[in-house]
Amino acid sequence: MKLNNLLNLLVLGLALTITGEGCKTKRVRTTPIPSGKNDVTDANPPGGSSVPSIPINNSNPISLPPPVDNNPRNVDNTSVKNPDNTFQLTKDHTGWNANADALKAEIVYFDFDKSAIRASETSKLEHVVEYLKSNPESAVRVEGNCDERGTEQYNRSLGERRSLAAREYLLNAGIAATRVDTLSNGQDKPAELGHDESAWSKNRRDEFIVLTAPKP
Repeated sequence: MKLNNLLNLLVLGLALTITGEGCKTKRVRTTPIPSGKNDVTDANPPGGSSVPSIPINNSNPISLPPPVDNNPRNVDNTSVKNPDNTFQLTKDHTGWNANADALKAEIVYFDFDKSAIRASETSKLEHVVEYLKSNPESAVRVEGNCDERGTEQYNRSLGERRSLAAREYLLNAGIAATRVDTLSNGQDKPAELGHDESAWSKNRRDEFIVLTAPKP
């Protein structure tokens, strides 16, 4: 009888030991705290070796350089490209006085859907060059315009090409890039309100607005 009781106690003890081992909770991976004060490591790392936490040092932050703008633009958001394929900022003429009458006689007209300067119009550009050379304190804004045909987006682009064509002519004649701004009006500022070739031919144009600095 005593032997049976002893065997029962041994079986019960063995069962309790197995149950206790199965109920143990495994430790999970703990993320180190940035201050470096948490030294808890993975209880079961790959390969069987523990990996210590690495404290983060914020005493020497990394300074990143400012972004580089490789495509600067002038005050009216038109790209300014030099002959050597680089870009250059024009002078900011915001707040300067605008005179639309000084060069009103020198309006340059274009063929339909074209931005090339016609040979018959180059004499007007020469007069603009002479005026700017005689008035070195002045600048000019070339405003490109279109007739009403075509979409608004297309005419905006065409007006820009027309203003840039005149600008290139002035720069090739020796006028500094910082003295010539460009602006595209697209079809928004017609000189004539008709809907035929007589009116359209007057609307396909470049106008030259003289800019002078305000007096102190």
